[in-house]
Amino acid sequence: MDALPDPTDALSAVPVAGSRRSTPVVGHLKFFFGPMDCGKSTLALQIDHNNSRQGRRGLLLVRHDRSGRPQISSRIGITREAAEIRDDDLRRLVRAEWAEGRRVDYLIVDEAQFLSPEQVEQLSELADDVQVDVYCFGLATDFRGEMFPGSRRLFELADELKAIQVEVLCWCGVPGRFNARVRAGRVIRAGDTVLVADTVSDTEQHRSGTESNGVTDTTETTVRYQVLCRRHFRLGDLGPDVAQSGQLRLA
Repeated sequence: MDALPDPTDALSAVPVAGSRRSTPVVGHLKFFFGPMDCGKSTLALQIDHNNSRQGRRGLLLVRHDRSGRPQISSRIGITREAAEIRDDDLRRLVRAEWAEGRRVDYLIVDEAQFLSPEQVEQLSELADDVQVDVYCFGLATDFRGEMFPGSRRLFELADELKAIQVEVLCWCGVPGRFNARVRAGRVIRAGDTVLVADTVSDTEQHRSGTESNGVTDTTETTVRYQVLCRRHFRLGDLGPDVAQSGQLRLA
């Protein structure tokens, strides 16, 4: 007569406590990416909130926030102060916290597309060697449709790549993923990779203007961004009525 199956067989793949203790603990490097207005900063602040509620301590970091201030700012109005990254060695930022007796369980890095490839490598080292969880948020491609150097390195090194699921639509109703740089109602194809601006419409800019050194900028000089589908990005087509079709100010 065949023996009855051992009911503990289903647990055979679960390591015993001693085996679990021998498994190395590692941090994770995750990159959340998407076009402008898809909710990256909102998600960054939500993940920080969820982690801190569990008693974990993290650092909020940002490079070139569109507000021009050291903060993570969502277009729906949620804002948190953050440390501004410049050409810092990100490992030193964590070590400085340790030197003050403060632990660091995780990092939230917004506008991560502006990181240098070397800084992305520093983040991967923190995840691997000191078990810090790193959550990066940013754009994949620039206004030319080419990958930012920092984003490219994140695609190469991150443990998880997560396209943010909040859909941003082109003016035609098709999902958009290209961040067109716009001035005076036209798509700009050349210029510096880093030029921080918001997604305010041409109409809003003309109505309110922005002042710099006492001079009011108009639509002829002010730059904005608009999310387009691939076809309309290629064609430089901003829609049938540019004067009334700015992007929704969401985050």
